[in-house]
Amino acid sequence: MPLVLSECVLPVRFNVAELLKSTAGVSEAHDVNEDIASIDKDLDIVELLTGKVRLMRTSTGILVTGHLCTKVRMPCRRCGVPVSVPVGLDLEEEFRPFVDIFTGAVIPVSDDEDEATRTDEHHVLDITEVVRQNLWLAMPMSPLCSPQCQGLCPSCGANLNIGPSGCQHEDGDPRLAALRELL
Repeated sequence: MPLVLSECVLPVRFNVAELLKSTAGVSEAHDVNEDIASIDKDLDIVELLTGKVRLMRTSTGILVTGHLCTKVRMPCRRCGVPVSVPVGLDLEEEFRPFVDIFTGAVIPVSDDEDEATRTDEHHVLDITEVVRQNLWLAMPMSPLCSPQCQGLCPSCGANLNIGPSGCQHEDGDPRLAALRELL
């Protein structure tokens, strides 16, 4: 079960002490239903993070796999109006223990290992940072409020989805008028 702490960011955490005592291949499934609205100040998350994760004992640690979903508010690429877009992320990350479960000896960190993929000294696995990084990677590059979005007036910046801007638009570069007549 996820542990919920009273911090600014509610971490998605699992106590894996019993799983670390198991043999490789043993796994357990967990439902995720967490408020991660404050996971990153630059993300406007508008729904709970939901989904399922599977924690599987490997020979060196715990492999976390699963699919999680949420919604993020982002500006439309054409008109700038905020729009809520669904974001799904697939996790597949191996976490190594900080200390050996049987001896209590600290396990050294290798040079290519990320601190975010280590359990703590109490054998608690926190996927919060991995989720935050994967959210950034899974977000759409340029969302639209609708496929028919008309964007902004290039002259005055009025939202053309609300109505015409009232600006007098030239029909392009006057030097090309002769070519337009050929069309």
